[in-house]
Amino acid sequence: MAAIAPSPVLPAIAVPRAAKVPPATVESWWVRGLLIGIALGFLTLFLFVPLVAVFAEALKKGWDAYLAAIVEEDALAAIRLTLLTAAIAVPLNLVFGIAASWCIARFEFRGKSILLTLIDLPFSVSPVISGLIYVLLFGAQGWFGAWLLDHNIKILFAVPGIVLATVFVTFPFVARELIPLMQSQGSEEEEAALVLGASGWRMFWHVTLPNIKWGLLYGVILCNARAMGEFGAVSVVSGHIRGQTNTIPLQVEILYNEYQFSAAFAVASLLALLALVTLALKSFIEWRLRNGHDVRAVQEEQFQEQGS
Repeated sequence: MAAIAPSPVLPAIAVPRAAKVPPATVESWWVRGLLIGIALGFLTLFLFVPLVAVFAEALKKGWDAYLAAIVEEDALAAIRLTLLTAAIAVPLNLVFGIAASWCIARFEFRGKSILLTLIDLPFSVSPVISGLIYVLLFGAQGWFGAWLLDHNIKILFAVPGIVLATVFVTFPFVARELIPLMQSQGSEEEEAALVLGASGWRMFWHVTLPNIKWGLLYGVILCNARAMGEFGAVSVVSGHIRGQTNTIPLQVEILYNEYQFSAAFAVASLLALLALVTLALKSFIEWRLRNGHDVRAVQEEQFQEQGS
């Protein structure tokens, strides 16, 4: 048997190392410190200081004065009206947001871009202008004013007008949270449920709703915060009737204009607490959404590996 000749050993070739270039996003320590300092200074000046000032002024005369301002008759009426308005506006926007997002994310149709534009309309129109629209429609000299007067139906300077104005300025929040979420998730799971024999409602309750629940809750929280804190549109249609058509923001304005500063800040602290609770819930839901996307990505990777 012939012996196999060993292969010649080639000399090693030195490969020069490429020069290490720092990423474009890496800055020197003093630039990072400057940017962080500017951000913290901005937040302190425009967020933390006003927030502390609200509670400091509210408690300036002690807890007794603070509680007395909150349980005062007109303040309680404003709180009740604010809660009632939010309790009506938020469920209406919830239903509209789900229907609009389902329609836009799942179907292609003529006028889809127009519907998206109409959903964004409250973001581009001043709340005061939206309130004036209802005055032109339902006021005494408005298009339907004479008919409403003849039938003894009161919309302006009453609860219906406040609810309508609040619904208008808050209806984009739920839809705008759900549309990109549903578009990114796709419709494969829903199509699979239909193929397996599920009805439309069963598919919605067991497939669609669990997938969008955190995004839906996120939109509801933002909608509720805006509904309870709305000032411009409600101010136009409310009439500022004490104990009847004043919401919490309007009550704060009246107390401040009457130089009842401690009472005004006491009532305003309720909205500040609402903002803090909203921020905490918002951060929690963002964390859950982020974790949900990570889990979904891992499941898709495992599914692809099993398929291959």
